[in-house]
Amino acid sequence: MQLTKACMIFGICLCLCLGVSSSGQAQNQAAGSGAAKLSAVAKEKFLTSHANGTFEVKVAPQAPDAEGDAGVGRMFLDKQFRGDLEAISKGQMLAAMSSVPGSGGYVAMERVTGTLKGRSGSFVLQHSGTMTRGAPQMTVSVVPDSGTEQLIGLAGVMTIKIADGKHSYGFDYTLAEAP
Repeated sequence: MQLTKACMIFGICLCLCLGVSSSGQAQNQAAGSGAAKLSAVAKEKFLTSHANGTFEVKVAPQAPDAEGDAGVGRMFLDKQFRGDLEAISKGQMLAAMSSVPGSGGYVAMERVTGTLKGRSGSFVLQHSGTMTRGAPQMTVSVVPDSGTEQLIGLAGVMTIKIADGKHSYGFDYTLAEAP
């Protein structure tokens, strides 16, 4: 029974993490408001930009902790980004399903390390996804102030798309103008 439940959680998790597009309108609003706040505080000139590319992801299910809830699945993420974002990421995901078929949710955090349009550093992406009776909704955004090196001050949102079994991303972001 636990193995079947874990497999179902993993399935929902894959659908949410790998098979849906993020809501771009809400995310674009979030990116814009983040840029305004950063600009007011730092008095720097920020550029709004868009990055595109592809990525590959490996998801490795993990055994539940001895004290943990067997109904909550845990997975390790390993991604390789290509395109405007040349990077790797490592992360963890937690997922759970409800008793209603096609309903569940997941959260994930991943540290992305590499270059974004030639600027090097790292940042953290935060995922939040739900599926309500098969209807998915997902948000992937940069954790505030998580950027390092040349990516300090990065804010933005990422959309994930799958077409013909291939993963791609769109990344709307703001970043201080390079000196």
